[in-house]
Amino acid sequence: MDRVVLGMAPTRRSIFSAPDAVKYADLTRKRLKELNVEFVDIDDIAVDGLLHDEQDRIKIAEKFKTAGVDGLFFPHGNFGTEYEVARLAKELNIPVLLWGPRDERPDENGIRLRDSQCGLFATGKVLRRFRVPFTYLCNCRLEDPEFERGIRNFLAVCNVVKTFRNIRILQMGPRPFDFWSTMCNEGELLEKFNIQLAPVPLPELTGELKKAKEEKTKVQEVMAYCREHFEIQIKDEELENVAALKIAVRSLADKYGCNAGAIQCWNALQGELGIMPCAANSLLNDEGFPVVCETDIHGAVTALMCEAAGMGENRTFFADWTVRHPDNENGELLQHCGLWPLSCLAGKEKEPCRPSIGYPLAFDHPGAVESEAKHGDLTLCRFDGDNGAYSLLLGNAKGVNGPYTKGTYLWVEVKNLKRLEAKIVEGPYIHHCVGIHQNVVPVLYEACKYIGITPDLYDDNEEDVRAFIRGE
Repeated sequence: MDRVVLGMAPTRRSIFSAPDAVKYADLTRKRLKELNVEFVDIDDIAVDGLLHDEQDRIKIAEKFKTAGVDGLFFPHGNFGTEYEVARLAKELNIPVLLWGPRDERPDENGIRLRDSQCGLFATGKVLRRFRVPFTYLCNCRLEDPEFERGIRNFLAVCNVVKTFRNIRILQMGPRPFDFWSTMCNEGELLEKFNIQLAPVPLPELTGELKKAKEEKTKVQEVMAYCREHFEIQIKDEELENVAALKIAVRSLADKYGCNAGAIQCWNALQGELGIMPCAANSLLNDEGFPVVCETDIHGAVTALMCEAAGMGENRTFFADWTVRHPDNENGELLQHCGLWPLSCLAGKEKEPCRPSIGYPLAFDHPGAVESEAKHGDLTLCRFDGDNGAYSLLLGNAKGVNGPYTKGTYLWVEVKNLKRLEAKIVEGPYIHHCVGIHQNVVPVLYEACKYIGITPDLYDDNEEDVRAFIRGE
């Protein structure tokens, strides 16, 4: 799993019980450790281990910056000091989680010790005044299942935000001329989101490939891996080019510090190498380095967001919305020439997956993976934008049976295909999406508030998603 570190800053207010605030802060620390949550504490700064003093807040901010925390967690042990929470959150500009333990029954004299819930109401208002976005996990007990779910959901949100703010994409060649739909505004992506592109011309890529073939060792290792895990239906020299291309892309990605790639997969590359890049992309995707087709920069951004939302537990696949299912009114074919990672693909019953490396549907050159993907529950999403506005189309689907087709493919069923189809056509989306065998819709939905894009739920279930996030 990906590593995410929280800055843990429990808070209190002086007029309520300080001992009870300390008690609940310590219980929260204990619970986080039980859940294996990595966090940076403030107990070496504040005498009572709680945030309520301005001079402490200054030191806490420096400690959290030095530690590079990915999110802030503010348990309200009692009412809390809302302005110190807001000042710290504003300065660090990372995701914020508000939560407080449920208050006990008033004692026989009608005395209440903490009023944690009341303080959360105050802190939420002050954060809004400071224009600090935050995630709210409703008042619950540490042992309640919604507490663990809320913490894990927030960790994944932090991972998406951290990833999104550090995107650099290896752009291998310009988009194919015919694909006007995959054009992007490089300057705007940088200005709005700090998304950086590292463009390299195809000759630089093929030059790196030749170096890999001359070195031989790494290429032979990749070829051996392919022979072990795939049915090879192409010539040895073609498989050598597949392996060398995989090594070349990885080398350029390391050289330019990139965490994803987008390639002009046809047709200049075929004139140079005689292969499709799909199988090489498949190998890279399975290593957690997403590579997408047709120089679709927005598609590469989507893949990074989706994998981060899944905390690196599952690989994503890049697909076309292709044709409607011939029998299922809410069914659709997801398909692409053959770049989906091995870990997403389906094997025969009780047998490991062994797809083929052969020829794609629409091209005469070899080098594409062919296999159906696993069924099961999925998230499908697409980051895109035009005319200065960006959004994230997202929702759920499930794999279903359907006719055989070439390439890497999966027939899926959604709640309402006509509604989804209209959203794609009316935009700002295109025929490309990213899928993952995991429900990460609530994570991606919540992450949007921190990165300045609009979530667009094609299942029309926004209230259900918001309920999940707040702990219902």
